[in-house]
Amino acid sequence: MLVEDQSTAVAFLRDPASHGLSAPVDVIETHISLIFLAGDRAYKLKRAVRLPYADFSTLELRQRYCEAELALNMRTAPEIYCGIRGITRDASGKTSFDGDGRTIDYVVEMHRFAQDLLFDHMAECGQLSKPLMEETAERIADFHKSAEILHSGSGRENLSAVLDINHAAFSAVTLFSAHETEHLTRLFRNALERHGQLLDERERAGMIRHCHGDLHLHNIFLGPEGPRMFDCIDFNDHLATTDILYDLAFLLMDLWHRDLPDFANTVVNRYLDRTGDDAGYGLFPFLLALRAAIRAHVGATQLRDLGDQTGHAAEEARAYRDLAQSLLQDKEPILVAIGGLSGSGKSTLAEAITPHLGLAPGARLLESDRLRRAMLGYSRGTPMPAEAYRPDVSAKVYADLVEKAELVTRAGGTVVANAVFANAEERQAIEQVAMKSGLRFVGLWLEADQSILRSRIETRPVTDSDATVTVLDQQLSHGTGEIGWTRLDAGRPRALVASEAMSLVAKDRLSED
Repeated sequence: MLVEDQSTAVAFLRDPASHGLSAPVDVIETHISLIFLAGDRAYKLKRAVRLPYADFSTLELRQRYCEAELALNMRTAPEIYCGIRGITRDASGKTSFDGDGRTIDYVVEMHRFAQDLLFDHMAECGQLSKPLMEETAERIADFHKSAEILHSGSGRENLSAVLDINHAAFSAVTLFSAHETEHLTRLFRNALERHGQLLDERERAGMIRHCHGDLHLHNIFLGPEGPRMFDCIDFNDHLATTDILYDLAFLLMDLWHRDLPDFANTVVNRYLDRTGDDAGYGLFPFLLALRAAIRAHVGATQLRDLGDQTGHAAEEARAYRDLAQSLLQDKEPILVAIGGLSGSGKSTLAEAITPHLGLAPGARLLESDRLRRAMLGYSRGTPMPAEAYRPDVSAKVYADLVEKAELVTRAGGTVVANAVFANAEERQAIEQVAMKSGLRFVGLWLEADQSILRSRIETRPVTDSDATVTVLDQQLSHGTGEIGWTRLDAGRPRALVASEAMSLVAKDRLSED
């Protein structure tokens, strides 16, 4: 409910003449703001509302939060935020930007960008790509690394408060019955009990930071400099102060809900490759479920208050609820190791099956090629010297892979480990990770005719692996010893290899708490 009259400011911003234009000014309305699209500029006016989570009820508060919006979004999208403009009215009644009269309101001024550059639009049009999502993940990781660390309660307490809000919100709508709400709440409380200790450890380690807070596809766009996150939560520091993985979880949930599991899995794996935050991997299904539940009750509330404006609002809200509920089931993690000589197609197979193992966002993909590059400081696509494949370097790479696999599985996450695993000691080490945790282990060994391996190596571009035919010859000369893993004919079409692999690994049982 509006508590101040903003009609003069709204009329001024709607008038094309105020912007030196003749074309109409388009307006986007939300429950807390109005965005006026005028020429190559956009002006965001905060509605004079007083809500439990946002208070813009006075001119001073609107000025403060305009300044906060500018400062916070400059962290991730400085090229589109121009500044703060005052709307003034002089003694004669003339309204203008930054005039000599009394200031009646404030707006955030931004450069406009084409709406078809928003990631939600790109997703709907099939325009997202794996390289773009990888770059997005790296941008988010870098942002989280520099975000301010805040200690505002334990990790468990912060998310317990979210559960309280969710329960109240679900209880206030009629779309979901009391029984459904109680069942969902019980699943969430059980999950919080399982993860509480890890959440508290992460808080003490500085993983709760001043994040974006609203990181879904609609708040990411493709600019000239690449993907940019914008329109973060600026009106409530508490809502934006979260575990960095909970911040990322909104984007992952959005992708998963849109039936884009490959992109969700790509984002989470590139993010963790960048941050090394593998110990938190087992939290993701719970965190994605929280994000889905919030979308469910927000949708149900809008349906109650505004009616079904899209014709499928109830269906959408239930879909989010169903996603949340599915992610709170107890799915036993597994460890899958994919081995084979260079050129056998390990990476192709790993990327094909990883999104479909475990709960959303799929399995953690640990690849020796990426670990080697990270260890030696070589960016993707940059050829590495022969020394990168020395036995002592490889030993360190495999030790790192095993350590990360232990971290992920200990936290309840599923792992796909992709490496040559050319000798028995390397294979035994990764098998021991599963044995220590009592997890199911599946070892897959890819093999193909030498001529196929050589041809693939000679024709593939340099990305993560730049193993040469010389490296392959060394592998062949050293031998592999006895291999107890399931052998797959990797000379067949890749889709057939992936299908056979999935039939071997997708046998874990699902049981609900």
